[in-house]
Amino acid sequence: MTFRQLSQEEFVNHSASCDQRSFMQTVEMEKLLAKRGFTCQYVGHTNEHGELTISAVLYSMPMTGGLHMEINCGPVSTNPHDLQAFYRELKTYAKENGALELIVKPYETYQIFDSNGQPTSPEKTELIKELTDLGYEFDGLQTGYPGGEPDWHYVKDLTELTEKNLLKSFSKNGKSTVKKANTFGIQLKKLKRDELNIFKEITSATSERREYSDKSLDYYQDFYDAFGNQADFMIATLNFQDYLQHLQNDQKKLRQKIQKLEADLEKNPQSEKKHNQLREFSSQFESFETRKAEAQELIDKYGTEDQVLAGSLFIYTPQEATYLFSGSYPEFNKFYAPALLQEYVMKEALKRNIPFYNFLGITGIFDGSDGVLRFKQNFNGYIVRKMGTFRYYPQPLKFKILSLIKKLLRRA
Repeated sequence: MTFRQLSQEEFVNHSASCDQRSFMQTVEMEKLLAKRGFTCQYVGHTNEHGELTISAVLYSMPMTGGLHMEINCGPVSTNPHDLQAFYRELKTYAKENGALELIVKPYETYQIFDSNGQPTSPEKTELIKELTDLGYEFDGLQTGYPGGEPDWHYVKDLTELTEKNLLKSFSKNGKSTVKKANTFGIQLKKLKRDELNIFKEITSATSERREYSDKSLDYYQDFYDAFGNQADFMIATLNFQDYLQHLQNDQKKLRQKIQKLEADLEKNPQSEKKHNQLREFSSQFESFETRKAEAQELIDKYGTEDQVLAGSLFIYTPQEATYLFSGSYPEFNKFYAPALLQEYVMKEALKRNIPFYNFLGITGIFDGSDGVLRFKQNFNGYIVRKMGTFRYYPQPLKFKILSLIKKLLRRA
């Protein structure tokens, strides 16, 4: 059994055969990391028959006193029984190659929960023990977004779905939201590289509102270059003049239904059913008046050009589609554009024969406080919990001394 560096071709062939893999463990991500200044290597483990059973993108960056090395959302495995041997050999490799700190964030699922956070599988404590027995320090099972990255993912199995029955698989509220969003005339558009400033404007406004750090425009451009057709920078737009015309046309159709009902009631005034329908349609007719007035206000404020409502970045691997970044403008929440973007990516995943969709992060707190979870529950998936972060320090005393010096210098 051997730990060794791999060629890109070896990594591609092995990782393509794995059932589970994050976009973080792809050639495209290696390209992005290299462009952003990291040193990247493909590493792996072969069994006694010389077969490659574990592979990973290992990236490193200089830090005071040595290198920071990391495997994020990996390694990928075709034989889990070889993982402990890989982790043992990885420690030796890190020590021999100047690592001061080695971080591993495995992608194996620790536990499964239903959409409401109720466990549906036992905890796989052996996965944690596999690493701690080798001397890796464990950050512990956590909630929230430790280090900015979630350990709790909201996901959806697409294997039994088609584009035709996808909508039926959503929750009752999700179906209603998507159907309603589809009545407004919203257009979805995939951005080109020279249009990424539009995406950046959305995410920047969202990050300021929610108080988190946004990525830079050049990061999104590098991401676009690295992932190519394996990523979609999507926006949802609406032309408010077209929206007003749409409302007027729908109201006209409703008026025709009301006139027919009124004519029917002249012939049969005792029909309770038709009286009820007339009351319902009349109420809808009045709501159109309100919506038309609101549409005119939007035209007065934003003009007759297409207005961006929301945007999302989606990534595709053969194993899963992933919802990575997003943003929206709260003044347009009533158009439910983010729901249409979610419907789009799941349909796109089905077109690409991708069996799994990862909505990514939720907090793992199920007391009703997580608005992100509430949005994702519209699509009727379930929840997986990853293990979290493991650390190994080849020279623990040196690391502690340097960390202490950094703290003292920051205080000075």
